[in-house]
Amino acid sequence: MCCWRAPGPVLPLLLPLLLLLRPPPSPACPPACRCSPGQVDCSERGLRQVPWSLSSNTSALWLGYNFITVLGPRSFPPLPALRLLSLPHNRLELIHGRALLGLGALQELDLSNNYLSVLTPEIFVPLTGLATLNLGSNRLEELEPVVLSTLPQLQALYLQDNPWVCSCSILSLWRWLSYNRDKVRDKSLLLCRVPEQLNKYPIMAFGDESFRQCQETSLRSEHYITFFIIGPFSFLASIFFCTFMGSVVVFYHSLRRESRCWRRPRICRVH
Repeated sequence: MCCWRAPGPVLPLLLPLLLLLRPPPSPACPPACRCSPGQVDCSERGLRQVPWSLSSNTSALWLGYNFITVLGPRSFPPLPALRLLSLPHNRLELIHGRALLGLGALQELDLSNNYLSVLTPEIFVPLTGLATLNLGSNRLEELEPVVLSTLPQLQALYLQDNPWVCSCSILSLWRWLSYNRDKVRDKSLLLCRVPEQLNKYPIMAFGDESFRQCQETSLRSEHYITFFIIGPFSFLASIFFCTFMGSVVVFYHSLRRESRCWRRPRICRVH
């Protein structure tokens, strides 16, 4: 009985198909990190930037106690499964508006103990599911509430140990904090640094009466628009008024002189 054998050229043709069906190898763990399924720990490794060779199934990434100073555009590879990102105790001074793109599933972000002084709203726009944000122990003197309003799922916010400037500029942040007290953690540690007479005064202890002067003197955008419209108009009106009044005065003096000439014609002829 004879056995059927495949022709010689068939096996080379099937080999590429078999290779395509085999699952691709997952990226190796970054050399400076320790990895376990879904978790990458790169803490205390002297890193100056985020390692790029991260598996797409990474759910937790620890980058604390390194020397990262800037998160530039797309500092992270696409990590659709990432839930926790920890970056405390670095030297972060700047986060680009596109730095966190590709991290849409993030739920917890720790940026504490860095050098951040300015945060723009576009930074957190991709993080629609973020529930916990730690900005404690940075260099924030003020923070626009619009930055926080981009986080619809925010449940826990840490802002303690920042050098807050308690002037009229903090009014909008104070209002946001007052309306969202349940989200603010460690409220007693939100302390003023400036001015000196309010040093270490709790921000949450302020009341409406504390900002009454700010509310009375503050100008909204429509007020400035009104000033820009009225200003040039009033300037032109004043020029017109002065010209008109000058003409009236000259005309009045001319009439008086003519009336004198009619009364005393000899004197007028001499002149």
